[in-house]
Formats: sequence, C-alpha cells, structure tokens
Amino acid sequence: MGRLDDETVIVTGASRGLGAAMARRFAAEGANTVLTARSEDDLREVADAADGETLLVPADVTDEPAVEALIEATVDGYGELTGLVNNAAVGMLSLHDELREVRNVDVDDWRLVMEVNVTGSFLCAKHAVPELNEGNVINISSGLGRRGSAGWGPYVASKWALEGFSRTLAEELAPDVNVNCLDPGGRVETGFWDHLDDEERDSILDPDVMNEAAVLLLEQDPDGVTGESTTASDWEDRLG
Repeated sequence: MGRLDDETVIVTGASRGLGAAMARRFAAEGANTVLTARSEDDLREVADAADGETLLVPADVTDEPAVEALIEATVDGYGELTGLVNNAAVGMLSLHDELREVRNVDVDDWRLVMEVNVTGSFLCAKHAVPELNEGNVINISSGLGRRGSAGWGPYVASKWALEGFSRTLAEELAPDVNVNCLDPGGRVETGFWDHLDDEERDSILDPDVMNEAAVLLLEQDPDGVTGESTTASDWEDRLG
C-alpha cells in the first residue's frame, strides 16, 4: 500500500527537474499522477521511468483553455482530483546564461516569468478548485519569495506574488482545501546546477527531501495545516 493510494494529483512542469522527481515519487506512492508540461516527448520519458499510474496531458499553463482541458482530462480519466502541485516556473537562468539586474531586464522576459510563475499557478488553481472538494494545493515557492536577491528581479517578484496568492487562496478555501507553499530550502540536484564547481555543489540538496515534504502535504486531511510557507526540511520536521 502506498501513502498516496486513492489520490489523484496534477503536477505542472513535470517534464524535468523538481516536477519530474515529485511526479515519479507520487506515482510510486500509489497516486494517479497527471503529468503536464508543454513537451509531450519529455513527459513520456518521465512517465516511462515512473513506477506507478500516470497520465500525460501536455499543456501550457498560461493558456486558459489548455488548463481547462487539463482539469477535464484528469477528472474524465480518474473521476476525481485531490491534489494540485503548481511547480511550473521560469527564471532568468532559464532564459539566459547570466543573471540580470533590473535595469537590464527586457520587459518580454519580465512578462514571461510572471505569466508562467504567477498566472499559470492562478489558472491551474482557478480551474482545479471546483473539482478538488477536499484536497491539497501545493505551490512551489523559493526562499527568494521572502527576500530579495540582486539579478533575480523577475523571479523574486513572481515568488513574492505566489506567496501572497497562496495565503489568499488558503483563506478562501478553508476548511475544505489546504493551500501551502513548499520552498526547497536551497538548490536541489536536478541537473540544472551541473555548471557549478565542486565547492558550490557541496550544498546541493537531495531531491528526496523535497519529495518527502510534498508527500506529507498531500497526505493531509482537509483540516490540516494551511496558508503557510516553509522549507522542505522544516515541513518534514513539522508533519513527519
């Protein structure tokens, strides 16, 4: 028996990195795991490596009709939706090979980061909520959502917005649905940080820390912790 048996969970940005790692863990824990991202080929690679039930629904989270179709496909496929993990995100290092101070940020880059990181999470929550009834929403945040950092302007702004959105959504959905932010607590080993030198890589976290915290949050009953944000290791200490 898995810890997420009888759960149906959507993971956005599931084609790589944190999203792929969490999706594989959810499937291994018995969840009906719906993987979504823009690339069907990349999603299929993740699904092929998963030990459990998966459904691939390619979608752009900034496209409202596509998000509506994602929710519909999930409910049609499994008859329910009990969890949503808003993980899809874009940062400056996803777009360029260097960080950029605000004065050097192109407005198109700013708009793209905010569209994916904030609007995408909003759209997925908006259309998932009517189907959730009882369940859990996890918004993947960052320590940069609670402090500033030079060169990360658009990303920092998006994560601050996500933190505030999460708290508002938690108030609106209580006591039926829990909404929390999950902060990795540092760089996580996903392949994204392969360019770092050995000394910098010493502080990189194992994805299992993030995966375990996400499972703990998805296991919560409707009267669980809601409207809060903390690091993966702190969630483990609190809920484990």
